[in-house]
Amino acid sequence: MREDIQKQVDAGLMLPLMEEFYTIQGEGYHKGTAAYFIRIGGCDVGCHWCDVKESWNPAIHPPTDIKSIVENAVKYSKTIVITGGEPLTWDMRPLTSRLKEEGLDIHIETSGAYPLTGSWDWICLSPKKIKLPKPEIYPKADELKVIVYNKDDLRFAEEQAANVSENCILYLQPEWSKRDKVMPLIVDYVMKNPKWKVSLQTHKYLNIP
Repeated sequence: MREDIQKQVDAGLMLPLMEEFYTIQGEGYHKGTAAYFIRIGGCDVGCHWCDVKESWNPAIHPPTDIKSIVENAVKYSKTIVITGGEPLTWDMRPLTSRLKEEGLDIHIETSGAYPLTGSWDWICLSPKKIKLPKPEIYPKADELKVIVYNKDDLRFAEEQAANVSENCILYLQPEWSKRDKVMPLIVDYVMKNPKWKVSLQTHKYLNIP
């Protein structure tokens, strides 16, 4: 990458944009909401069940000027979801500042594995065992979403829930490829522990992005 472009990426003025699209939020608290998704490339958390592995390598996604990203976003929706990959790999302050100037509501979906940068209206923290969240993000999370691949993930979920604020909404979401196996576990667990809610990937049932 050219040195001048690399400097802009490092400063958050350009970002490795994988894709951007207008759809319905399918997961968590805001499911059913029309939202514009900005998917940023780059992630070294490496979940083996990740369904967007093509987002991991930032080098294959073109560095894109954040002004262009914002110009596209404002055409579609008031609700903007920034996801990845792991968006906090990069400095999110310049992008979120420009989005806020446009009066948009900005959500992030993150593992929390990197320092929290940017200004957010909603933080969905989805922690991973492989690379745990930074301690400072827990009290700021509006929503904790734990992906359940096996029974041990329920133990992990409780460990993570102990770190968030009492106002954080707690979700257990079945990993898509194991949904038939783990859903009975999740349903039984939520009924016994009603502080938790079930999150489904409804966009996959609806066959939309």
